[in-house]
Amino acid sequence: MSKLSIKLGIIFFLIIFGLVILMFLFLHSALVDSRIEEELISLQARGNSHRAILEKHFDADTISHVTLMESEANTDVVITDVNGKILGSSANRDSFKGYLHRSGFNIPRKGEILEDNWKKGSFISTVSPIEIDGRTEGRVYMFQDTESLHTLIKRLNGNFLLAGIIAVCLTLIIIFFLSKGLAKPLINMKEATYQISRGDFSVSLPQNGNDELGDLAHSISRLANDLKYLKQERIDFLASISHELRTPLTYIKGYADIVHSRNLSIEDRDKYLNIIREEANRLSDLIKDLFDLAKMDKNSFIIQKRYLDLTDFMLKIKQKFTPAFKEKEMELKVSCPEDLFIMADPSRLEQIIFNLLDNAIKYSPSGAKTLLTVSRKKKDIYIKIKDNGKGIPEEDLPYILNRFYRVDKSRTRSLGGTGLGLSIVKELVLAHGGKISVKSKEGKGTEFELIFKGAG
Repeated sequence: MSKLSIKLGIIFFLIIFGLVILMFLFLHSALVDSRIEEELISLQARGNSHRAILEKHFDADTISHVTLMESEANTDVVITDVNGKILGSSANRDSFKGYLHRSGFNIPRKGEILEDNWKKGSFISTVSPIEIDGRTEGRVYMFQDTESLHTLIKRLNGNFLLAGIIAVCLTLIIIFFLSKGLAKPLINMKEATYQISRGDFSVSLPQNGNDELGDLAHSISRLANDLKYLKQERIDFLASISHELRTPLTYIKGYADIVHSRNLSIEDRDKYLNIIREEANRLSDLIKDLFDLAKMDKNSFIIQKRYLDLTDFMLKIKQKFTPAFKEKEMELKVSCPEDLFIMADPSRLEQIIFNLLDNAIKYSPSGAKTLLTVSRKKKDIYIKIKDNGKGIPEEDLPYILNRFYRVDKSRTRSLGGTGLGLSIVKELVLAHGGKISVKSKEGKGTEFELIFKGAG
């Protein structure tokens, strides 16, 4: 668990940490620039305020008063005449001389910024013109020591550092729980798939909601159930094959030994040879059915479709099966409208109908009636075979089309068959692109419905 959660945690941390750093850098730069701009605007406004006073009284007393006020503030002022001669200063004049010659002759009325490089310079400074009667008579230079700005920025950096540490800690906590929450179900799924690969299909995964993880967990659980069913079906299939093969082989071997080792009359000999022949035919039919199913599983089973006149086809079916129904004292009724055509393989469709009618004969009592009806709905052909035999129990209906599945678990041989007939019917119907369904009630009979597309 730790490997995946650590990988997820590192990825999330790098992404979130990178975004936080970029956000903090942008925010820090914006705050610093905004703060410096506010200081410059404030310094400019202070210079303009002094300029307004000096324009009313541009004399030595007023100049002295202005410089005296600035000497008590954290800013400094230098007042010069139009030629640059210093008339008054609130601090050491030598410190400001380098800035006094930077201003041009045409200074706008609102003033201008002389120095804004607070990172490298000793001061930030502004200048405002003193205009009397439309003529420039002097200038007011304002200075602010950048040391106070560096102190302000340092305090701001400290606050950002503290906020960054708190953000990183919260990010790590969130990532820990987030990565753990994501990794845990994934690890559970990994362990479940490992169990499945070892043949243990009794996996149980918790439901994780309706998100992608929940869908994945549901798919793995469904896969485990399907594999469990397939494994059990394979076991049952092998058991059924061994039983179905062993029984006729036992009969063949047993009666062959009797014929070989005993002096039998011609009548007994013929009787035993007939049994051997019947069991050999039964074994041959079983092997043929198994080969057919194997071909269907490999998609190598060939279906040769052609236009088929269902009216003529069903008439031939009735002619073939009527004697078998009469022998069992049963009735077969066939109903099919005229001029009805379908794209199908005639021999395979006959095999489908044969198996279903054969089941109706086997599992219906004397005097029973079987209905074979054909109808058309839009472009689909519906073929229904309904009998009033003994029916199929409701609990057996979902499995009746499975291979070797029998309602009679005792596997009585009186009814014959290989247990593969209905599974072959299902595969043949699907190979035609059709559908098969069955409805049944015990004591009332069974109805098979076949739906084929592409009616002509």
